[in-house]
Order: sequence, then C-alpha cells, then structure tokens
Amino acid sequence: MSVGAESAGGAAVLDGIRVLDYGRFIAAPWCSALLADMGADVIRVEKREGGEDRWVQSVTEGGEGGTFLQCNRNKRSLTLDTTTEEGREITRKLVAGADIVVANMPAAGMRSSGLDYDTLRAVKPDVILASATAYGEGGPYSERIGFDGAGQVMSGAVYRQGLPDQPIRTVVPYADFGTALTLTIGVMMALFHRDRTGRGQHVEGALLPTAMMLSNAFLIERDLLGIDKPRMGNQGASVAPCDLYRTSDDGWVLLQIAGPSMFARWCRLVGRPELLDDARFADDDSRWRHGDILNDIMARWCAGRTKAEVLQLLERAKLPAAPMHSTQDVLDDPHVAAMGYLKRVPFPGAAHDVPILDTPFRLSATPGQIRRRAPLLGEHTAEILGEIGYTDEQVAALRERNVV
Repeated sequence: MSVGAESAGGAAVLDGIRVLDYGRFIAAPWCSALLADMGADVIRVEKREGGEDRWVQSVTEGGEGGTFLQCNRNKRSLTLDTTTEEGREITRKLVAGADIVVANMPAAGMRSSGLDYDTLRAVKPDVILASATAYGEGGPYSERIGFDGAGQVMSGAVYRQGLPDQPIRTVVPYADFGTALTLTIGVMMALFHRDRTGRGQHVEGALLPTAMMLSNAFLIERDLLGIDKPRMGNQGASVAPCDLYRTSDDGWVLLQIAGPSMFARWCRLVGRPELLDDARFADDDSRWRHGDILNDIMARWCAGRTKAEVLQLLERAKLPAAPMHSTQDVLDDPHVAAMGYLKRVPFPGAAHDVPILDTPFRLSATPGQIRRRAPLLGEHTAEILGEIGYTDEQVAALRERNVV
C-alpha cells in the first residue's frame, strides 16, 4: 500500500539499506521507523503470536495499538520462532543480507537470541547493531529491565516536577522517544563510518542517559550551587511569569516570559509599568524568586478575558504564548493541517484512516515519507522468506512446524 508522493530527489536516502527490527514498544521501533521513512527496507521480526507492543492501547478491530501503528509504518512483518534450529538458521540468513540490526533488550537476552554484536559480525562482518536498553551496558543496573518511566524517575527530572507534595512523571514517554532519536543519530554516524572504512560497529542507546541529557541543567545546578528548586506545578523552573493560566471561557493559555525586553512588554500589556522599577523583578532569577506575585497578576488578567482575546493580545505584544490544546484541538488545528504533520493512513479494522505523525524532520531534497501502513502480523512472512531462498513448499512446511 502506497501513501504519499514520491520524494523530490527521486531515490530515498536509505534506498538499498536493509534493517532487521527486533525492537518492541518505542525506543528501537521508532528508530527503525525513521530509517524506514528515509527509504530503508525494514523487516519487523516478531514472535508467532505477535510482539507485546502490537496489542497495547488497542484502537483497531484486530487489536493493534496506537503507538504500534505510529512506530511500525513502512515496515514488513515476519513471524519467526527463533528458539528452533530452523528459526536460528533463518535468522542467520537474514543477518547475512542485512546492514543494520535493531533491538531493545538486556545484553543477556541479546546473547541468548543470537543478536549480540560478536555473533552478528561473525555472520556479517560489517553489520551495524543498534541496541536500546534501560540503563546502558557495563554497570550494576545493566541486567535490569525498565520502561520509559524508569529513565524519567532515575534522571532527577521527576524529583523536580509536579506539585509540592506530589512528584509527577510525564505521561508522554519522552525517554523512550528521545532514546529512539539518539539511537537513530548513532546509526547514521555508523553508516557514515562504514562507508569510509568498511567496518561496522555497535551503537548503543539507553533510557537513563537520554533522560539525563534532557534534564542535565538540573544536575549542573545541584552540583555547582548545591540547590534543588521546589516542585511548582506548571510554573517556570527559572523564569516568571510562567504558568498555564485559565481564561474566562475555561480555556488555558501558556505564557513564558524570559529576559528584560520581554518582561517590559508584559508589564505594559497588563498595565503594570511600575514593576519595571521594582528591585524584586530586576532580572530573571529575581523574578523567579518572586514568581507568585507575577503569576498572580497574570492569572487575574487572563481570568477577565476569553482564550481568544488573551492569545490575540499576547501575540500582538510579541510574547511567547500558546493555547493548551485538547487531543481533538490538535486534530482540528489549521496549522497542523497546513503543514501536513499528520498523514491519514488506512489500516484494516480501523474506524477510518489513521492520523499518523509524518517524519518529524524535513529534508528539502530527499524528504522522508510514509509509503505503507504498519503491517499485519506476519503479513510478509512468505515474501521475505522467498527473498532469502525459501520456496513456497518450504514456507508451507515451516508453517506446519510452527517455525513461522
């Protein structure tokens, strides 16, 4: 199934690159999805009953989940029992024709599945292994398993966010998606290195260092100044006024003020020019320390206006503000529509075409594109096995023996 137009430059950047995807949930599958967007042939290798991530947050009659539909577009599905000798032989043949193997599991699981780097490069010397784990390899936590929340809570970020008496992790799995992005960067660097030297390598990503990257400033502040600022809900961590403010029609607007010129424009807008001469608001740090005063002024100002009025006035004053969107608001947003950020992709058993996020970066000459929907379980098993030399009769026999 084809979706979208041909790229402006003809051939896609990664045409001819084959990826074996043993990933589950987000960190590895989103990495391979981005490679697929850019033209790589990505084969998702699943257990015969399907990977666990296929069925989470079900949105279709068949049971496929929303995150699965996003993270597995542009892929083909092969079911395989890798614990059998015939399954291991198929794995070796697949690896022999692959450029990249992507997986996310602890090192012990990689070894037992024959997906560790030493085993892979014995089959294909220039292969690139991209692995994602919770904590990274080589430390005391390396054998532990963990989802996105583990990276969040162990990075120090959750300690700093939420309400004064209630830390709150972020429901959006940013450690998972962030790890997918860093892993993708590493894979592209490894491909560049292979083109120069002919040698493959092991690329490693992990949830904990990704989450630490995103909250590193908190660690620096603690180490150098010996302080942890308190949890303050939606208020800013270092500037004020900054918060989500309720409007007269029960909408919400985010405002973030930083720097003297922005603060001056805000003071004039809310009719409080005398604040510019108040020593309590002399700089960002001072404004943050007295943020309750400034946020209270802004809250009262917004409470007497509709969301549309607040946004119009803030935009006119060139102040960085944004409406809080519901999920339906995002689907209906005219800018999202004009930019084509969501592509409508048909999927069997879905109520209607599914809004799938387009490639989240854009190249002017060789853009990524969604060419096909996420695969049904084992949809391409016969096709893929045929490509590595199995006849229709052999595939049928493998099915009878429950190997595929």
